[in-house]
Amino acid sequence: MAARFISKCSKVGRSLVGGVGNNSSNLWSTHRETICSNFLFQQQRTFIQMRTVLKVVDNSGAKKVMCIQALKGRKGARLGDTIVASVKEALPNGKVKKGKVVYGVVVRAAMQKGRVDGSEVKFDDNAVVLVDKQGQPIGTRVFGPVPHELRKKKHVKILTLAQHIA
Repeated sequence: MAARFISKCSKVGRSLVGGVGNNSSNLWSTHRETICSNFLFQQQRTFIQMRTVLKVVDNSGAKKVMCIQALKGRKGARLGDTIVASVKEALPNGKVKKGKVVYGVVVRAAMQKGRVDGSEVKFDDNAVVLVDKQGQPIGTRVFGPVPHELRKKKHVKILTLAQHIA
């Protein structure tokens, strides 16, 4: 559907350049072009920033966290970066309770990340593994795929707990 919608947007752009037709059709074309550009802008993926809700993919007891701040003084966090987050949803008998401020490592991000071999890795969701202040994971299992770029960021313990390394 997205590819089909993009092709319609390109046709609208061509009809505006041609300039054939009355004013009402040009107005309609301009309106459609605005809708197309808004749709494409919403599809653009950005990095993890303040107030981003992330899925927790370990068995620490938390289900969803909200990013408070990306560490290292950056505006946002990408794969392998550490963030400070607040727990928004948690299991009643877990190690982490709702409202607690925790550290987390971003293990999946919807934003593309280029690799040295020229390929790109991109995930469907934003996910995090909760860690303590020393960087050791709180949980004992990590669910879902984890990129091997975490090895460069010195998160080897998360890679050993992961089920699948992408």
